[in-house]
Parts: sequence; C-alpha cells; structure tokens
Amino acid sequence: MPPHHSTDFKNLATTERSRLIDEIICSRKSIRAFLPAEIPRHDIEAILQTAARAPSGTNTQPWKVRVLTGAAKMRLVEAVLQVWNNPQETALHKEEYAYYPHQWVSPYIERRRKVGLDLYGLLGLRKEDKQGMHAQHGRNFSFFDAPVGLIFSIDRVMQQGSWLDYGMFLQNIMLAARARGLDTCPQAAWTQFHRIIADQLGFSEEEMLVCGMALGYADYSKIENSLVTERVAVSEFAQFIEN
Repeated sequence: MPPHHSTDFKNLATTERSRLIDEIICSRKSIRAFLPAEIPRHDIEAILQTAARAPSGTNTQPWKVRVLTGAAKMRLVEAVLQVWNNPQETALHKEEYAYYPHQWVSPYIERRRKVGLDLYGLLGLRKEDKQGMHAQHGRNFSFFDAPVGLIFSIDRVMQQGSWLDYGMFLQNIMLAARARGLDTCPQAAWTQFHRIIADQLGFSEEEMLVCGMALGYADYSKIENSLVTERVAVSEFAQFIEN
C-alpha cells in the first residue's frame, strides 16, 4: 500500500514523520558494491508502484522501466563489457544526449573533481593508473554486482518537462528502496551504450534511453561504500526574498 494511504504514518507526530523522511533522504547515497542477495519481485514491484506517485505534467507519467535479473541481466552486462574492454569499439559509441556540460565552469568542475579524487583515493587509484580507473568505471556495466539492474527509457516525443518529471520518479525509486533497507546507484554511464541496450532489450524506434540504476543490498565490507559526498549549505544555493 503506498505510504500516502498509511493510517499509521498519519498518526505519527509531525516531528517523528519529518525525522523518518529526513533519515531516508539523508541516508541515500550511490553504492558501488552490492551483496548477491536476491530481491523478491514483490518488493521491486512495490518500490516501482510507490515511485509512480511522482508528479508529472498533466499526469503523462513518461517513465518506462526494464527490470533485469538473472540471465537477462548477465546478457546485457556481457554485451556491454565486451565493447567496453575494446577501446576501438568503445570509441564508436557516443551518448545520445548530453548529461554533462560541454564546458565545465566553477563551482561545478571543483565538485566533480573532488568526488572523483575522493572515490579513487579510497580505492588507492592514482591519476596515472589509467588501467585501474578504466576497470573501476567498467564496474558500472555490471551494475556493481547488484542483483537487480533497472534500465529507464522515455518516448522521444516527450520534451524537457517530462525529463524533469522523470527525475522525480527516479528519486522516488531510490527513497522507496531506502525505506525497505535497500540501496541504489543511479547510472548515467549506460547512456554511452544506448544502441547495445536498445538491441538487447527490444526498444522501439520511438524509445530513448534515460539511464540505468543498480538495486540491492550494499556490501559495506567494500571501502568504496564508505564514501559520503558533501553538500553545500542552504545559504550557498537559496535566497530568501521577503520584501
């Protein structure tokens, strides 16, 4: 049952409700190593059903999801890794849309560099270790060993507003997963291989890949999962205009 119908939740004191929601939001982070424990299908369906309460302009609900487990997941993983491990073939695959800016400026470039340095520092990878960095980035394409891989697509006819709606849907998935003790990693890395994904998963010509996501239980024995990225203070991104 979606949480907005929960009588128990409504009966909680306001401070307790806010504490629970804040804890779920603040405990979400990108996990880059998962345990092999399987996730029951009914849990995945419940997460997606709850996430579908995300708002969308005129209730268009533009999201489409492929849930990959078992052999189906491995077929996609193997197909992409075969290309990823061949630099000449990899160079033939380009993203269909620009997730990142073509020109980086401050303060975004500094934030990007810091999270990269922090992650690779934990893993003991130096900038000159190109092979190690390539292998670590390639972990994206095994969904970081998560038992569930999610692939998201959208109809090409939909415009920028629907992509904004999609972001709220993705966030809902990650929070609904956290509420159930599960973890995620949203992955733009998959977009480079949209042609392989479209072929493997039977996309129609009208469908466009949005991103992927790993879903499972975090393996906290792996040092990369100790990474907690920083957030700037409210005063740095918000203005309170009163008069």
